[in-house]
Amino acid sequence: MGVIFRLAIRNLTEHKAKTFIIALFLIFGVAIVILGNSFLESVNKGLEKDFRANYTGDFAISTVPEKGTIIDIFSASTTTFTGDIPQIPALPELDKVMEIINNNDDIKCDTKQISAQVLITKGLEVDMSNIDDDINIMDLPVAMLFAGEDKTYWEVFPDLNLIEGRYPTAGTNEVIIDTRVQRNMEKFWHESLNIGENILMMGANTKGIIREAKVVGIFKPADENSAMFQVIYSDPTLARAFADLTYANSFKEELPDTVDLSLNQLDEDDLFGSDDFDFDFDDLVSEDQSILRGEVSDFSDILGDTSLRDELNKTDDGSWNFILGKFKNPAQTQKSIEKLQAEFDEQGIPVRVMDWKAAAFSYSGTVEGIGLIFNILIIILAVVVFIIIMNTMTVSVIERTGEIGTMRAIGAEKKFVQKLFFTEAVFLTLVTSIIGIVIAFIAMGIFNSLNITITNEIGKMILGGGLLHFTPTFKIIIMTVVIALAGSILSNIYPVKSALKITPLKALSKGE
Repeated sequence: MGVIFRLAIRNLTEHKAKTFIIALFLIFGVAIVILGNSFLESVNKGLEKDFRANYTGDFAISTVPEKGTIIDIFSASTTTFTGDIPQIPALPELDKVMEIINNNDDIKCDTKQISAQVLITKGLEVDMSNIDDDINIMDLPVAMLFAGEDKTYWEVFPDLNLIEGRYPTAGTNEVIIDTRVQRNMEKFWHESLNIGENILMMGANTKGIIREAKVVGIFKPADENSAMFQVIYSDPTLARAFADLTYANSFKEELPDTVDLSLNQLDEDDLFGSDDFDFDFDDLVSEDQSILRGEVSDFSDILGDTSLRDELNKTDDGSWNFILGKFKNPAQTQKSIEKLQAEFDEQGIPVRVMDWKAAAFSYSGTVEGIGLIFNILIIILAVVVFIIIMNTMTVSVIERTGEIGTMRAIGAEKKFVQKLFFTEAVFLTLVTSIIGIVIAFIAMGIFNSLNITITNEIGKMILGGGLLHFTPTFKIIIMTVVIALAGSILSNIYPVKSALKITPLKALSKGE
């Protein structure tokens, strides 16, 4: 083996031009792969740390989504267009769910949450004429409305940076707002928003829900470089109206049989009159010139008893969208989630236990999409690099025909020649990989020391945060080297086969 190694080094040094070309491609490829994957690792780790600490916890429990529907803690979306705005459903069988959670030894703490989206204004009149031309979607005074279970929510997520005011009082229409909401209110509506002022919140994904709320606190995100969209926190009672968590929504499949459906049983002629209806205005107007002769009570009777409807339209005080929590051992999160899901499945409770990534799919899905695009580009780059290496090696084999023939003529077997070529490839790949790693670490060290951040909110959402950083790991380095070695060996298969097809006599004649 020592002889083969010495020959391999000699051959590489003798063919300096070709060795240099192959080395450059390998160094460049290794450095790019390490830099790219280190950046994606930083994005994923930063997003995971922020969201697990402040928004999703280690796990989130929701109802099992219908086919074609995606549910995370921010919204419900559907791949099928029905014309209806999808809503996040209430958790079913909440008492049974909580019983299992309370008896689970892996869970450190848990809370309940309601999610909705709202548009913020001040006053009933909305003037769109003063909107600046440079306003983009991230400047809109739209926010996620989160409402957690009293006390337990802030125990699970204690890192909120309340810079002014206080938390909302239970049972009131009080809210605390993100500093970004405050800034966008000024930028979009040209109105300041301060503690003690009232705002109007309009449901962004509900049917015309409007509520007045009082601002009692202003906070900054726990992570100032967070990719998370701007947030408003409120009391659950207020949030349920925007989340459509009414008794009718919670129990729509259990409505009593006594509901009066008499209006539904009437045809159009009964409701609006037939074509031969003889209209007489004198019959419509009474002697006292009032329209629709008769008492107001008679008019109200057309709708029948509306007490059931009124009750069903009230918010369901016991309903929640999600249960969020943290495990005692975060390192065993996936195992703990599988165990918890198995308990729910065993009792036939239709809920889903999600990890942070599924619970924040609106954000993690974007980052994964960028990672997929990057990996496709890396594969294309690798194929191009190794094709170039293969072509270079093929030319090298042709030029070394005489050398190969001489080795074969003095008794070298095919295996010896094969080992020689592969030893050259492996040695060159290892050396260039080390150089590529060193260059990548130098570049990452310089870049990280600059602490470059982006302030554009769209950029933060796409990149998973505002801090641009590289986080190399041992796994990334080993995988890059292994891929480089595998690619280098594969790119040598064809040239080696070509070399082994040359007979000693033919090789020596060509060499002459």
